Amino acid sequence: MPSSMHFYLNWAKERVDEMDALLSTMEGKAKELEAESRRKADKLIADLHAKRDEFQEAINKQAEAGETAWLRTKAQLEIMWRNFEGEAQKYVETFGKQVGQQQQIFQEVAAAQLKAWREAAETIQSAAAEFQTKRRADVDAMVTQFKTGASDAEARFKDLQKAGSESWASLNAALTDSRKAFDRANQTFWDVFKQSNAEK
Repeated sequence: MPSSMHFYLNWAKERVDEMDALLSTMEGKAKELEAESRRKADKLIADLHAKRDEFQEAINKQAEAGETAWLRTKAQLEIMWRNFEGEAQKYVETFGKQVGQQQQIFQEVAAAQLKAWREAAETIQSAAAEFQTKRRADVDAMVTQFKTGASDAEARFKDLQKAGSESWASLNAALTDSRKAFDRANQTFWDVFKQSNAEK
């Protein structure tokens, strides 16, 4: 049977994977900047790394915590995530156009999101055998929801990549929509899990 940790860890892992994808792309493209711009970009990237490490450390501290502690920590993590996103947005707006990396950032973050969708679906599917028979249909529906969400996000991402001239605002909106859909699907998983435990 999955634990309450699956819900929180799915959420946290999706954010960490996005952070890593952003940082990797930024580091690679920062090398193409002129010296003065590169110093500024490197400082911003270092700040983003620190925020990412702080986020990961907060997750690690809660690895064995109960639901109440995770609810409190998740609220803090959401603030940390928004701060990271804000700083990443500054980087994209300041340096992204200089090195033409907005599309690459989009592609890398989209790939991280799709990976999170698929991994969450696999986690739920492998846990499905342990759910009570009457809850099995709910779990199967969740697996389908995650797979459909991944397919829908992938189709939208591909359409935007084909267009090629979309603004960063449009690309970022697609990533935000996908992330929200992931969170809704993950919340549904958690709700069914809690109901299943309550019925035991």
